[in-house]
Amino acid sequence: MNQLAVDFSSEVDVKARYQNTLKESVSFSGIGIHTGNEVNLKFCPAENGTGIVFQRTDLPSKPIIPATVEYVQDTSRATTIGIGDAKVHTIEHVLAALSASKVDNVVIQVDAPEPPVGDGSSSVFLAMIDSVGIEQQSAQKPVLTLKQPVYLSKGSIHMVAVPSDEFRISYTLHYPQIKSIGSQYHSLVVNQENFRNELSNCRTFALYQELKMLMDAGLIKGGSLDNAVVVHDDAVFSKEGLRFPNEMVRHKILDVVGDLSLVGFSFNAHIISVCSGHATNVALAKKLLNELTMEKN
Repeated sequence: MNQLAVDFSSEVDVKARYQNTLKESVSFSGIGIHTGNEVNLKFCPAENGTGIVFQRTDLPSKPIIPATVEYVQDTSRATTIGIGDAKVHTIEHVLAALSASKVDNVVIQVDAPEPPVGDGSSSVFLAMIDSVGIEQQSAQKPVLTLKQPVYLSKGSIHMVAVPSDEFRISYTLHYPQIKSIGSQYHSLVVNQENFRNELSNCRTFALYQELKMLMDAGLIKGGSLDNAVVVHDDAVFSKEGLRFPNEMVRHKILDVVGDLSLVGFSFNAHIISVCSGHATNVALAKKLLNELTMEKN
């Protein structure tokens, strides 16, 4: 199904804007944070209505996997989409940059099961977009505004989307056992300027005591202080220090931006999150999709 071809329920206000793609193709090479494999990634312009799709060029059939909630297969430590055995892991940082830049149609070619991590943020993907520019297309894309709250809770994790005439995310991060994190809160309207200046360069982080568990699970093979911040009690290990005093909660907002882009269209709402991760972000995306749209018969 064309992810833009949907009917809209009476519970939303519908506006529209023109769709965008990239002016030309652009590539980047690096390592995947979990696999540690060298990977080549290429953004390719795409036609109206294509949406954001990944293509595994290393597999014989070169399968295409739409970046929508229907294709999410796993949300442990990162967001993974796939069709059968063809998967792409850790897509959230790529999607955040494209979503915040309002790039609607692009084929993301990768020759490995995970995009390159860059420096652990979205900055390299934003730089790719900047290097070629954005092209407005002829077709329009709906921008929906929520009329009633959508929420979920799981233990101490809570997320709610409430009506708003803008796309805002407010996030509370709470690690009382880690002095260097403690409780952090940040709230901002997610637009191109704010994403660029306040979120795009905020890196992923890991707790020191989790590193052995992650390595034993076969993860973070490509992880280092070049692409992550490591936190231990009252110490922060980073090559250059923190980019913001609350870089950790800002990175969590970046993840929310990427994960909620899996809804497949633009919408306005105020997202309020307490300690959410990829699983709850994607669960909220599914609830939003169900609330906002109905499939065409």
